[in-house]
Amino acid sequence: MSPVVLSGRMIATTAWGKAWCSAMESFGDYNSRLPRGRTYVRNGSVVDLQITSGQITAKVAGSSLYTVKISIEALPKAHWTALREDCANGIDSLVDLLQGKLSQSVMERLCQPGTGLFPKPSEIKLSCSCPDWASMCKHVAATIYGIGARLDQQPELLFVLRGVNHQELTTTLNIKTPLAKPPSSPVNILETDDMAALFGLDMEVASPAPVKKQIQKSAPATKKKRVTRKETKI
Repeated sequence: MSPVVLSGRMIATTAWGKAWCSAMESFGDYNSRLPRGRTYVRNGSVVDLQITSGQITAKVAGSSLYTVKISIEALPKAHWTALREDCANGIDSLVDLLQGKLSQSVMERLCQPGTGLFPKPSEIKLSCSCPDWASMCKHVAATIYGIGARLDQQPELLFVLRGVNHQELTTTLNIKTPLAKPPSSPVNILETDDMAALFGLDMEVASPAPVKKQIQKSAPATKKKRVTRKETKI
């Protein structure tokens, strides 16, 4: 179980959590149901919240314990590529990204309705096991706000939910420098050892150094001659 626990009366306090709540509140069809959802999440009624790729499941306590399921379509590949290209030079690190410490233009691009990270109403499917006939009951609304609170703690879950890798936003898209040294081409290899002929130079060939002859001396023979001379003088 992973309950939604608020530290105060505010549901979301970080850039990502607030952006999620604002995006959901911009959907006019949900306005009448959202206030009850805020009350439920503040009271700790969301006793379990799980966010995975394209899927949100929650247990919300009311007159009974109800199961909420929210399905969200994955971010289209072309949509994600456009976001990466627009934000590639505006995000310095993953820490800045996850903490929401980005320039205003980058945050607006990521949170822009319809073309940012947040889903459109047509990309969301809501269901709850309660008897309420409305597509967004108070239990679903509480779950929606619970997601905003959870993004305060784990903002990377927004990218998981949309089926994209947040680390790709910090990679350079147009890398011209190869990562590995390419193999030598036969065209670039010189097939001659005659450097003088190749560059048209008159190069003096150095004469080999003379080899010194070693003179071997016989120590015993020299000693014998000296003794002989001495005896002859006598």
